Amino acid sequence: MSTKEDARCRVLGLRGASARAGGQMTVELAVVFPVLLVVAVVAVNALLFFSECAGFDRVARDAVRVHATSPAYGQGLEQSRALVAATIEQAFDRPFVDARVAVEGAKGGCVRFTATLEFSPTLFGMGMRSSVLGVALPHLEHSVSMTVDPYKPGVLL
Repeated sequence: MSTKEDARCRVLGLRGASARAGGQMTVELAVVFPVLLVVAVVAVNALLFFSECAGFDRVARDAVRVHATSPAYGQGLEQSRALVAATIEQAFDRPFVDARVAVEGAKGGCVRFTATLEFSPTLFGMGMRSSVLGVALPHLEHSVSMTVDPYKPGVLL
């Protein structure tokens, strides 16, 4: 160190290694902070996705049980699918999730409803982002299926 730096460190109460350590910690913080920020964003989005999946499973299965297992007179599969989709959309009215429902026939007159949740990453609620500091945040999907036998009241087999 030069004489000027020694004098400045003495005025500040720092000596030798202590003066250099303060600058080193600032540089280390500048290097580590972006990494910590990316880890925090990924962790928050992962927890938010898991939370949405848990609620989605419950709501999707309940909607299928309510609207598809005992359809109204004259109600077809497409109307049942639309009612299930509307119930799910109403429960998940958030800007970072999107839901869709598909229906297909299965063996023995049973019908399979498949609901899919599409999750878009968010930056602590500040909108959708596709990357944070160069790290890509992918869109995630979660699906749940339920096979039911749509009972037709008043129909004799």
